[in-house]
Amino acid sequence: MKKYIVDRLEGLYAVCENEEKEFLNIRIDLLPPETKEGDCLYTNEDGVYVIDYETTEENRKRIRSKLDSLFE
Repeated sequence: MKKYIVDRLEGLYAVCENEEKEFLNIRIDLLPPETKEGDCLYTNEDGVYVIDYETTEENRKRIRSKLDSLFE
């Protein structure tokens, strides 16, 4: 199972970072319609991209906590 984080959306592509810290472009039409920047994705056994909501939320909380600590 491959994992990605959506860095940004540009035109017809989502620029994603994989686990090896490499960036690649994935066509937006291959992703779930609700995909947005910061979402964590994985490919299931059929090669379909799926949003990992749990990991996405964990990452957002971790980043929010770091930002809060910077501004305290």
